[in-house]
Amino acid sequence: QVGDPTSLVDAVATARPDLAVVDIRMPPDHRTEGLDAAVALRRDHPQIGVLLLSQYLESHHLPALFGGSARGVGYLLKERVTGPAGFVEALRRVAAGGCALDPDVVALMLRNRRRTDPLATLSEREHEVLALMAEGRSNRAISERMLITHKTVEAHVRSIFTRLDLPPEPDNHRRVLAVLTYLRAQR
Repeated sequence: QVGDPTSLVDAVATARPDLAVVDIRMPPDHRTEGLDAAVALRRDHPQIGVLLLSQYLESHHLPALFGGSARGVGYLLKERVTGPAGFVEALRRVAAGGCALDPDVVALMLRNRRRTDPLATLSEREHEVLALMAEGRSNRAISERMLITHKTVEAHVRSIFTRLDLPPEPDNHRRVLAVLTYLRAQR
């Protein structure tokens, strides 16, 4: 047990535990010091599981915390920890390299992803149409390739423009801008 983020990082470096249980809000300011420390632990000691506990749902640093992987990480809201058995199960899962996430954390991450990934709002068919547009295909070629009518392709293209927030403008070619958005997302 430690009282501040610096002591936490030092204790983990010294003791090398299988798991660190961290409150997101720690002294001195009781803001996101614990979350910041958890990000540092995940970065510097990826073999150690980190289980965050919070009274509040915080989005600050969530992408850095997960770093592209939920392996060995947990984030639980204190009010939803229903008893010792569920809490111990979450501890064991995270220590073993698994994941334990409160459903509200998952929902927040999905909302954030939709906001940052412009393609997240596209349907599967719209993704297919946009991928074919990125190959340089015309609407007619897309309709032949996908075995759908030309009007259906046009409807998908209009929907893609709308969902990617590409209104008609005299100085911009929406089809090119949509393809550029697609190509950036593929990196």
